[in-house]
Amino acid sequence: MQKPFSRPFAVFALAASAIALCAPHVRADVTMPAIFSDHMVLQRDVRVPVWGFASAGEKVTVEFAGQVQSTTAGADGKWQVALTHLSSASAPQTLTIKGNNTLVIQDVLVGEVWLGSGQSNMAFTVNRGKDFEAEKAAANYPLIRHYKEDSPNAATPQAVGKGHWEICTPETVPGFSAVLYFFGRELHQTLKAPVGLINSSVGGTPIEAWIAADVQLADTDLSAAIAAQPKAPVAPKAAAQAPATDATASATPAKQQPPAKKVAKKAAPAPRSTTGGLFNGKIAPLIPFSVRGILWYQGEANTTPAKTHLYQYHLPLLIRDWRARWGSELPFAWVQLPNFTVADRIWPPVREAMLKTLALPKTGMAIAIDVGESNDIHPKDKQTVGHRLAQWALGTVYDQKVASTSGPLPAGHEIRGREIVLRFSHADGGLVAKDGPLTGFVIAGPDHTWIPAQARIEGSTVVVSAPGVAQPVAARYAWENFPTCNLFNAAGLPASPFRTDDWK
Repeated sequence: MQKPFSRPFAVFALAASAIALCAPHVRADVTMPAIFSDHMVLQRDVRVPVWGFASAGEKVTVEFAGQVQSTTAGADGKWQVALTHLSSASAPQTLTIKGNNTLVIQDVLVGEVWLGSGQSNMAFTVNRGKDFEAEKAAANYPLIRHYKEDSPNAATPQAVGKGHWEICTPETVPGFSAVLYFFGRELHQTLKAPVGLINSSVGGTPIEAWIAADVQLADTDLSAAIAAQPKAPVAPKAAAQAPATDATASATPAKQQPPAKKVAKKAAPAPRSTTGGLFNGKIAPLIPFSVRGILWYQGEANTTPAKTHLYQYHLPLLIRDWRARWGSELPFAWVQLPNFTVADRIWPPVREAMLKTLALPKTGMAIAIDVGESNDIHPKDKQTVGHRLAQWALGTVYDQKVASTSGPLPAGHEIRGREIVLRFSHADGGLVAKDGPLTGFVIAGPDHTWIPAQARIEGSTVVVSAPGVAQPVAARYAWENFPTCNLFNAAGLPASPFRTDDWK
């Protein structure tokens, strides 16, 4: 018998659509979202929803790991059950779904599942990164699985996505998200458990594409900006056939005139993203698939002067909304934008918005101000980024002992005469000036003129001053697109860029 999930994805979409249209006496096959397919990983130790579509009123039974759960499809054809308290399992198991037909999903593992989303640096694949040949040769991890959500931008929330799971081998790893792979590899090696990595990302896309449009319109800080966003492109109208001129008419007798040529209408290219479109197409189909947490690498597309000031509202809104839809305060971490030389873009405010969003509970940030590349918006060193995300997750989500879960973060300041004393959290093992004298600080007096500062470390503080500033009122650190800065903690993690002022 052919396995149901070897069929083209279109079958699933058509079957799901047929549910709503078919007559009551017609029994439709049970179908499921694409993420429920061979080689998948289910999240351990939590409630695991399993759902799909069938005929209205059809009984559906799900069997897995000794559990049997039954339900009846609703009037809309949707059904859902939940598996509970699954233990970590490295041995392949079978998930069976029975209704009018039977689906058999094979090689299912139970372990840790993480969703990664964002734009091109999350989509960035292993084969484009640092030390690819060595990484490829070593990528024999059959307990690491990668799922790429391939569905496109959509005008409305979609119930069924498109994609498939792959087992990590030297042959498959080139197409894995590099950040997710290096993150997941460290989790797998430390926790000794299977790891599932869900990659739903699209290059060049702004954060507003990843948040439901109605949620943004309901937010008082964002509604005006979202309402002003351009709509999806409309197909251009065909040009009208030009009437014949008198000269043309005299040259060609009426009975012999050639038929008017039909001008083919050109279809508008499918938009890569619209406001809320990627949430509709690439996140909605995954909800409520059980995951341990979410990783986010995005922000480059929001560094334009018109958008930077909105990121402080967008990122917390995305986190709160996704958590609400999953029904859980999922751990959520992101990559702060790295150093990059870019014209006509303003990166520091977006980095600051990411720093401020750490006020939300169960959040973390991989500081990447030292691993960017001056002339490449896609830095190749994704190993360091994945490692820093993994250190955060291991230390805060899994209660593992790690050297540090974050680089130094600003924790307040005070003005002491001609000096500003800056305090830091996460100064694990003390603060360090890496590779030379401490640099990257500027201070300003009442005139708001920024002067390079002399800086020295005193325990978990940095003291800054400048000969030309007798009355300092504010300080900044690494407040440039591509700053020269070298404040670290003893664990080898860099300090976040920050400022003490709120000047525009």
